[in-house]
Amino acid sequence: MIIGIPKEIKDNESRVGMTPSGVSELVKRGHSVYVQHTAGENSGFQDKEYEAVGAKILPAIEDVYAIAEMIVKVKEPIQPEYKLIKEG
Repeated sequence: MIIGIPKEIKDNESRVGMTPSGVSELVKRGHSVYVQHTAGENSGFQDKEYEAVGAKILPAIEDVYAIAEMIVKVKEPIQPEYKLIKEG
């Protein structure tokens, strides 16, 4: 499965949908994980930590939604993200 982790855009939300250790477990099980650039920064995780466990970093939220079959977030999608959600 192709899993995407976008940066949270809801006001006052600094958490990230998955830590590098969680990404590592998914990658070990054969999944592809794409993380938006700086998605984990406000939670203390740098892009290089995600890359070290096998994630690929994408520059924009649109890129993450476009490639992913499943999105992992902390909070529900908000209005600016609605147009990015794919059918099915």
